[in-house]
Amino acid sequence: MRDLAAGMGYLAKGQRWVARHGRWWAFGMIPALITLAGYVVALFLLGGWAGDIAAWATPFADSWSSLSQGLLRTTLAALVFVGGLLLSVLTFTAVTLLVGQPFYEALCARVDETEGGAPAPPEVPLWRELVVAARDSLFVLVRAGGFGVLLFAAGFLPVVGQTVVPVLGFAVSGFFLSLELTSVGLQRRGVAQRERLRLLRGRLGLALGFGVPLALGFLIPLVTVIAMPGAVAGATLLARDLVPVEETRPPAEDGDEPRDAAAVPELPEYEVRRPVAGNPYAAAARPVEPNPYRSA
Repeated sequence: MRDLAAGMGYLAKGQRWVARHGRWWAFGMIPALITLAGYVVALFLLGGWAGDIAAWATPFADSWSSLSQGLLRTTLAALVFVGGLLLSVLTFTAVTLLVGQPFYEALCARVDETEGGAPAPPEVPLWRELVVAARDSLFVLVRAGGFGVLLFAAGFLPVVGQTVVPVLGFAVSGFFLSLELTSVGLQRRGVAQRERLRLLRGRLGLALGFGVPLALGFLIPLVTVIAMPGAVAGATLLARDLVPVEETRPPAEDGDEPRDAAAVPELPEYEVRRPVAGNPYAAAARPVEPNPYRSA
C-alpha cells in the first residue's frame, strides 16, 4: 500500500511541476494532440465496423434465431470495440512518446535541471534516439499485446470475464504505461529496456500506483492530452529516485584538490632541500633587524 501511495504521489508531483511551468505544459501537449486525433479516427472506424467484424467471425450463427444471433454478434462486437479501446490505452503512450521523442526528451531534461542532479545528456544523434525509442516501444507493445490477447479470451468466461478481467486489464495497462513513461528518464541514465522492466517489476506497487490512475484517466480523451506532460514529468521524478545520479564536481583546476585521489598519477619523490652551510640567505644565517617603520 505504501508503494501504491508513493506511485500516486509521483503522478501528483508531475502535474504540480507542469502547473508551475506552464510553457512546458503547453509544449508537452503537442505530441498528445497529434496522436489523439489519429486514435479518435481509428476508434470511430472500429466502432462502425465492429458489427461487420462480428458477423464475419460468426458465419456459423447465420442459421440461428434472430434473438440468439443478435445477442452473440452484439456481444462480440462490443468485445471487439472494448478490445480496441484497451489496445489504444496500451499503445497510446508508446505512440505518443515515439511521435514526441524530441519534445519529451527536452521536457525530461528540464525537469532534471530544475530538480538538480541531472545526468550528462546522451551524445547520440536524433535519428539514433528515434530508432532506440521505436525498438523499445515495439518491445513493450509485443508484451502488452500478448496480455491483451489473453485478457480478450478470458473476457468470454462467465462472471470472471465481467469482474476480474477488467481489473486485470487496467492493472496491465497501468504497469506498461509506467514502463513507457519512465523510459525517457531511465534512457537518459543509461538503463536498458530489460533492466527497466526488472526495476519496475521489483517495485510493482509503485508502478501500479503511478500507471493505473493514468490508465483510468486516459479513457477520457481530454484528460489524456491535459495529463500527458505532467505524466512525463512525474515519470522523470520517479526515474530519478529509481536510479539516482550523483552530483559530479567539475574537473579539478590548478590549486584545487583532485576529485579522486586514486586517479591521481604518482609523482616522483624528491629529497627535502636544506640550506647550504654558509648561505647568507638561509633563514638561520639572516639576523632579524627591527622594523624602523613599526611604532614602538
